[in-house]
Amino acid sequence: MSVDGHKHQQHERVNVRMKVRISTIDSERDQGTGRRFFRTAQATCANVSRGGAFVLTTDPVAPGRRVLVEIEIPDGTQVQAIGRVAWSKVAVGPTGTLDESGIGVEFVGNSADQIQPLQDYLVRSARGKRIMGAAKPRPETARSRSA
Repeated sequence: MSVDGHKHQQHERVNVRMKVRISTIDSERDQGTGRRFFRTAQATCANVSRGGAFVLTTDPVAPGRRVLVEIEIPDGTQVQAIGRVAWSKVAVGPTGTLDESGIGVEFVGNSADQIQPLQDYLVRSARGKRIMGAAKPRPETARSRSA
């Protein structure tokens, strides 16, 4: 765990904007009517990895909730992944907008085949800009020769 309470990323994240649809898997109860409902929202991924995504949304789903994440890769491929909302944040911008509000979704219980098209896109994406990731191996340091 990091100092702020979030787990460190296990997979390298790439800064790339992609359309995504988030749907809750478990129903919620409407406070006014008592009826059960599911949330579904169109949103945008701000960054993504094989292990999860940061999804920009002004209506964050509560941490711990299970969601279906449907990502539209720019080449037209659709990837569906089951996720768990790891955290959410509401960030008000200088103009009062919620530009950077969103949820961190950890992909859980998906087969490698389900996530592979996303991984393939991230690897070949020339537009992707690395922004954070797992610790990288350090280059070996030169060993001094003993005389």
